[in-house]
Amino acid sequence: MGVYLNPGNVDFQKSLNSEIYIDKTELIAYTNKKLNTEQGYICVSRPRRFGKSMAANMLTAYYSRGCDSREMFQELKIAKHTGFEKHLNQYNVVHLNMQNFLSKTQTIEQMISLVTKAVGRDLLRAYPDVDYLDKTILTFMLDDIYEDSQVSFIFIIDEWDCIFRSRKNQLEEQTKYLDFLRDLLKDKSYIALAYMTGILPIKKYGEHSAINAFYEYSMTDASPIEEFTGFT
Repeated sequence: MGVYLNPGNVDFQKSLNSEIYIDKTELIAYTNKKLNTEQGYICVSRPRRFGKSMAANMLTAYYSRGCDSREMFQELKIAKHTGFEKHLNQYNVVHLNMQNFLSKTQTIEQMISLVTKAVGRDLLRAYPDVDYLDKTILTFMLDDIYEDSQVSFIFIIDEWDCIFRSRKNQLEEQTKYLDFLRDLLKDKSYIALAYMTGILPIKKYGEHSAINAFYEYSMTDASPIEEFTGFT
């Protein structure tokens, strides 16, 4: 169990422990249908306080190989669905909050370098015996691990759009970040699912090939997952 690779289920357990918790676990039934398909690129855009991070923590707890979440989900709605057992804790999950990395760096290059260093460290700890082509290039490491283990990766990225909110006029920085996402996620054999959350509409940047594979579930067009991501 790492910090970014296959984290545990503690964060979602806190939601379950809270005085008010509404069962949104049937979102997992929807994401299960998108696994290893061309539709497995999902972006949920909502204002703050709409449960985006809770959903991200829930998906992490369900898919991550870094924990055993069977008992946690056993009494929730998802446990009644076909496929619950098949996908439970079966994937290498990389869970990132981009705002945390952006706040600790001055440039996009530094942020990307920090993400690579952080995730790379977890990968090396989990898979020390893989014959890596280049330990400094994240996509190469992911390719090598997938080839060796045949375990797919799920990327869950919270606050994916923080760069566009904090650096509105820095187009060069934005492009570098989008290029990083494209190289990390687009057309990669190791990707089973990519799930991103943000505040700004993704369609604003839809011409860039890094994100044109993502389907956005916005406030005004949330079907068929509206009941899991905000108002019904």
